[in-house]
Amino acid sequence: MLQRGFWLYVWRVETPIGERLYVGRTGDSSSPHATAPYTRLGQHLGFAKTQNSLRRLLGEAGIEPDSCAQYDLVSFGPIFPEIGLTPDQDRDEQMALHKPIRDQMAGLEKKLRDALVAAGYEVLNVVHSKKQFDSAHWLMVRTAFSEHFPELKDE
Repeated sequence: MLQRGFWLYVWRVETPIGERLYVGRTGDSSSPHATAPYTRLGQHLGFAKTQNSLRRLLGEAGIEPDSCAQYDLVSFGPIFPEIGLTPDQDRDEQMALHKPIRDQMAGLEKKLRDALVAAGYEVLNVVHSKKQFDSAHWLMVRTAFSEHFPELKDE
């Protein structure tokens, strides 16, 4: 979870009203970078409004983040390596390489979120994406996350 690259992750939060999940991914939309899940861990629970979506969604659900008994971050990846900037290519060239992978990850993120909901899990966030993904990658993702979320096996 320390390696940079394109990851999927699920926050599992024990709240006073029961377990809640949050599904996310690494891989920026605005730069050719893909950070590690470890980096997102602190951001999600921090106070920067552009990065703390888990904290914000808990609050919107009427759950005080400090009242939660446990936070677990389940991550899988890197599914793809980070593209990143290299000295021999400019930012536009790197973004051209980054975007197709980022888009596939967005499709996998939506599929994972929707599959968890269909399997009966309470998920805080909605993922809006119409991006396509590779079915072989979905099988890997579903297999990895079904170890932690067994109802996914029947999806």
